[in-house]
Amino acid sequence: MVFTKKEIHFLCSQKKVLLLDVVKKAAKDAVKVQVVMHVKGKNNDGASLIEEIFRAVRSEYDTPVIGHIAKEAPEGNFLEMWDEKLKSANFQLADVTNGFSDLFAVKDTAEVTNIKKAAYLTSSVMKHFVVPKLEKTIDEEKKVTHFSLMDETEKVILEPAKIKVKLKADNVDICYPPIFQSGGVFDLKPSASSNDDSLFYDSMSVIICAIGSRYNSYCSNVARTFLIDANSVQSKAYEVLLKAHEAAIGALKPGNKASDAYLAALSVIESEAPEFAPNLTRSAGTGIGLEFRESSLVLNGKNERILKTGMVFNVSLGLQNVQTEMKNPKTEKFSVLLADTVIIGETSPEVVTSTSSKAVKDVAYSFNEGEEEEEVEELSKVNAALPNAAKATLRSVNHEVSKEELRRQHQAALARQKNEETARRLAGRGAEGSNNGLPRPSGDLVAYKNVNDLPQPRDLMIQVDQKHEAVLLPVYGKMVPFHIATVKSVTSQQDTNRTCYIRIIFSVPGAPFSQHDQNLQKFHDSIYVKEVSFRSKDPRHISEIVQAIKTLRRQVASRESEKAERATLVTQEKLQLSGAKFKPIRLSDLWIRPVFGGRGRKLSGTLEAHSNGFRYSTSRSDERVDIMFANVKHAFFQPAEKEMITLVHFHLHNHIMVGNKKTKDVQFYVEVMDVVQTIGGGKRSAYDPDEIEEEQRERDRKNKISMDFQNFVNRVNDLWGQPQFKSFDLEFDQPLRELGFHGVPHKSSAFIVPTSSCLVELIETPFVVITLAEIEIVNLERVGLGQKNFDMTIVFKDFKRDVMRIDSIPQSSLDGIKEWLDTTDLKYYESRLNLNWRQILKTITDDPKQFIDDGGWEFLNLEASDSDSDHSQESDQGYEPSDAQSESVSEDDDEDSESLVESEDDEEDESVDGSEEDEGKTWEELEREASNADKEKGNESDSEEERKRRKMKTFGKSRPPERRPGGGGSLAKKARFR
Repeated sequence: MVFTKKEIHFLCSQKKVLLLDVVKKAAKDAVKVQVVMHVKGKNNDGASLIEEIFRAVRSEYDTPVIGHIAKEAPEGNFLEMWDEKLKSANFQLADVTNGFSDLFAVKDTAEVTNIKKAAYLTSSVMKHFVVPKLEKTIDEEKKVTHFSLMDETEKVILEPAKIKVKLKADNVDICYPPIFQSGGVFDLKPSASSNDDSLFYDSMSVIICAIGSRYNSYCSNVARTFLIDANSVQSKAYEVLLKAHEAAIGALKPGNKASDAYLAALSVIESEAPEFAPNLTRSAGTGIGLEFRESSLVLNGKNERILKTGMVFNVSLGLQNVQTEMKNPKTEKFSVLLADTVIIGETSPEVVTSTSSKAVKDVAYSFNEGEEEEEVEELSKVNAALPNAAKATLRSVNHEVSKEELRRQHQAALARQKNEETARRLAGRGAEGSNNGLPRPSGDLVAYKNVNDLPQPRDLMIQVDQKHEAVLLPVYGKMVPFHIATVKSVTSQQDTNRTCYIRIIFSVPGAPFSQHDQNLQKFHDSIYVKEVSFRSKDPRHISEIVQAIKTLRRQVASRESEKAERATLVTQEKLQLSGAKFKPIRLSDLWIRPVFGGRGRKLSGTLEAHSNGFRYSTSRSDERVDIMFANVKHAFFQPAEKEMITLVHFHLHNHIMVGNKKTKDVQFYVEVMDVVQTIGGGKRSAYDPDEIEEEQRERDRKNKISMDFQNFVNRVNDLWGQPQFKSFDLEFDQPLRELGFHGVPHKSSAFIVPTSSCLVELIETPFVVITLAEIEIVNLERVGLGQKNFDMTIVFKDFKRDVMRIDSIPQSSLDGIKEWLDTTDLKYYESRLNLNWRQILKTITDDPKQFIDDGGWEFLNLEASDSDSDHSQESDQGYEPSDAQSESVSEDDDEDSESLVESEDDEEDESVDGSEEDEGKTWEELEREASNADKEKGNESDSEEERKRRKMKTFGKSRPPERRPGGGGSLAKKARFR
């Protein structure tokens, strides 16, 4: 391409000319520039066309100056000929590289978004794949090469779904092959590569990892250094480099020079560790964008470029080949490197790869065995000094804290944070009035406005007027109308003489469920008819009347119920249908839940995404549902894996009507395979061609349905990504089946699955959609005591809302649920009984100050209550379980046995705690002593009182057994059933 003031010249093939034809008119209308095409044929070398372009340039300029990118080497014969002719054409050439660099240096909003997505992917790969992979490799002492680590990491970058990053794989690429270095051979240049050497993770080793990825061609970069049993020199080098790296990032502000970043880093090195100054890299990074390395934006000490808001830099700083006193060639030299992607903001820089931590505590690992005995002694002293504290016990030779201990520490921090949040919320809310008002009264019950409207009597027989919704009864020779809404019930019966009786009972003041009826309250001083009975010789007529009254009453009740439901609905905006230019995103042949009313045959329909919402419709005109984007709270896509349906589900902010049902959850689904039953009943061979073909058809159908749903979801996600929908923060979420568990949320067992923001069950009705952000705490009930199942109670931040219970969860799911709750920063507690949560929440809302003063939710903490029994008894008085009885002792045998088991457990716990307080021994030592004691023949060392106590404990409250003649000193213990 050659640009002049009046023309743009393209030299290309015929195919490209056809593609560029659309530019001609646009260029002329927009900038008054003529687009000239020079078509190069297959057998044409293009020399004459190049001369033609040169003549056009000379005709427009007397002394033309042609700008070109000097460092860009020509590729191919044609470009080489162009370069030669350009240099020999006696034109004045100027390098415009810096000009284009300035033009592209400041990124617009769309470019910044792409860079942030690339940075999110890069840091997520480092945090969720590379770090766990290295930890597992070192922990299991596997032999892995740098090249294999590079290959696995590259595959994860190209498939973001593997680490649950919701970016399209088609838009993702690598900037360079991931770099892994260890074993004393380090290269901190961007052009470095991973070799075939094995990962070296012995004591005092250093591992460097660098990852770069692209999203929509925009680059990001992150690099981290991991220290294994670091010595003092390595620790100091990393800490100083970390401070220098932060200083360089802090200097990236609008108005500063590019050199300020490097000089700030150099200043930190020279002031805190001047011995490392010769090892510092010669720059602190470069600009980054479409190009991984923008050469005109190098952060060295000489670059005088002024920084501007919107510029993006790869801030990369390192110490190369630092010498140590070690003689091992793999540890005598080491390097450290840190790199982050940074966007210059209006006031301060934004580190978009900060998800991957570079703090010393997160990158320094200690596996040294030399300090084990010393650490055990220190730990024993600490345990002895803290009588009521939980005792930490070393189970392995390394210094790693167990997952359970880490979880306990995190939960303790969450408990403090949760109690503070609850205190602030309760203090700010104050006394709130109850929202349980009277139901909205309906209009006056008027069957006939005028006496003349009454139908003509027919032999003084009971009549049902469908049009006016009334029942006409003969009373003293007159037809008296009663509105159908006043009828409470109607029954009929027949005696032995074929005489039928009909009994009609009316709603009257004072009757159950009638105290809120506004029409009854209006005339409370009047005299009401409570019931009437009639006798007839025509059983058929009585049966027809009873059926007609019941049908009419059911219709009116349904209509009034729907009217009351609609009265509470929030008014929605009107759906804007897509125009001719923008076709709606469509998904066909779907079924809806909840289903439309009516007794006709159910029909499938089509779901369409329009400008501001969805519309589902069938071939019937009255079966239509509109769902506005603004009303969608959560959207889910669940493909069929072990279920029979693939579905999309919408959980809404406000209720809508589906047919005559008021709902907050609307689901659209397709059955992926037909439920068929072989009539013959015989088994078919696994090699039967018909059977194989049928299975293949089912797989193809399932894959096609899944692909159709996935395409719909992807296109809607793209639509929601537009600026006008950003405030809704909408994106289809997909349940994480590997974290799911079985439970009973309502009446039947279901498979409940977490998502990134919710806990859902979308197969069985009624659906379960619980927003994690609305959860206050989770209490795991009936945990322990040899139970096969336990229950989960979810308490919401809105204490006026009933708790959500999920019952009968298998005990095998307990650890997975704890890990998931801890990962999502949800505070959980454990209890041995089911609690009366309605009473607990009422106590909290009645006196929130007392609740906070008593320690907030800590009354649920079993560990705290076990360590201080007096305190637990006081705190439990205000929060009694549903089965508990205050100030009375139950006489039930089961409760006696349960309390007995708990008291025995407490005794055992106290005895174990006492021994640990006195001795400070580990579990291994205690087990060893116990096994030695078992080998002894007698228990002569035990006192008489100790033997009696052990016998009483073994045999419960019964008398101790008599000694067998010639028996030993004591009997063997029986297994205690819990």
